[in-house]
Amino acid sequence: MNMHATSQRTLAEASFVEAFGERISELPGDAEVIVRRDEAIEMIKHGLPTRRVEAWHYTDLRRLLSTVSPFDSALVARQLEPVLSGSTVLPVLNGVAGGRMPEVDGVSFEQLSGKLADGSFARALGPRGGDDAIGALNTAFVADGWFIDVAPGTALEAPVELQNVQAGGQTHVRFAVRVGAGAKVTIVERQAGNGPSLATSVSNLTVGEGAEVRWLVVQDQPDDATLLTQFNAEVAKSARLGLFLMNEGGKLVRQEVRVKVAGEDSDFQLRGINLLAGSGHTDVTMVLDHAAPSTGSRELIRNVVTDKARGVFQGRINVHQVAQKTDAKMACNTLLLSDDADFSAKPELEIFADDVACGHGATVTDINADHLFYLKARGIDDKSARGLLVKAFLAEAIEQLEDEAVIDALEARLDAWFALHG
Repeated sequence: MNMHATSQRTLAEASFVEAFGERISELPGDAEVIVRRDEAIEMIKHGLPTRRVEAWHYTDLRRLLSTVSPFDSALVARQLEPVLSGSTVLPVLNGVAGGRMPEVDGVSFEQLSGKLADGSFARALGPRGGDDAIGALNTAFVADGWFIDVAPGTALEAPVELQNVQAGGQTHVRFAVRVGAGAKVTIVERQAGNGPSLATSVSNLTVGEGAEVRWLVVQDQPDDATLLTQFNAEVAKSARLGLFLMNEGGKLVRQEVRVKVAGEDSDFQLRGINLLAGSGHTDVTMVLDHAAPSTGSRELIRNVVTDKARGVFQGRINVHQVAQKTDAKMACNTLLLSDDADFSAKPELEIFADDVACGHGATVTDINADHLFYLKARGIDDKSARGLLVKAFLAEAIEQLEDEAVIDALEARLDAWFALHG
């Protein structure tokens, strides 16, 4: 057990245990699901992870999560306009999947509550190891979400947007997506809300042989919200997965990415932008396993940190012995725009193969004074000049998406953030 064992629970830990006792009879699930839930809450009873747990060294969850929002079924959340125009939207509003069931050729949709009730989703539940606090909390309390099955060879013209929207309180949701061989899809995962809340969200993705998946995560929680998310994916032979993360809010955000590049000649690309302001704490933690020969990956994280915000990027690439001819590169670059801001970066490589090309790097800096002077000398005011330089710093992560509609939508969100924090 890697969680923090203690005989005296914090207020947050006690709240989870008490809420589980009150809600277990209302949560969907057959006997096997209930067993999984019971096992998960036992982990929480042993305590939330502290900085003594290596994976949580920079995010002491037991200390930072001092209190939790209660469950409140009376709160009403509203469906949002999609990030990408024309998307098929699947909303989960305050923890409940709703809306009209869409009809898309080659794709089936199911509410997760039904798959929990009949037990068909039981094997997908459960934390992944003793330090998986997010998996444990989500398994204990998840009540709904969406399951999407994309048939082999399907090429979706319109993106699918999964919306997890809170109006406050406490919610726990799951998204499960299976993409068949040779299929091509774009999926947007939206994490948003208003008012003080605590939410966990776990996404599981299976990418079939030769398939291509682009998955965008857009997180814009309010400044008094806690969001704990996890993205788990397995990529088959000759498949391609591109993951883009954009964080721009939240009091406490932990975003875990766990990807297994499992098939020969498969590829994983991660691009991320963290826009951190106020006094929030945002932690992006990635574990990538190269578990087959001739695989590739590129990870580029760009961070802008101002005010008293704190950010973390932990990235570990594991190259298994069988994964000869792996080509993997990881970079994390940060702009600190305030003396009170803080960012911690911990890139790691663990290599057991001997024929690889792997590397990692991290930088932390301020805006270049010479570049700022150059712009101001040409009549550009200080705020506008800083905004141009910051946007240029972030441009590489966005422009590599190579889709004008996606780029325009994300740049519009950048402009809105700069208007508030520039």
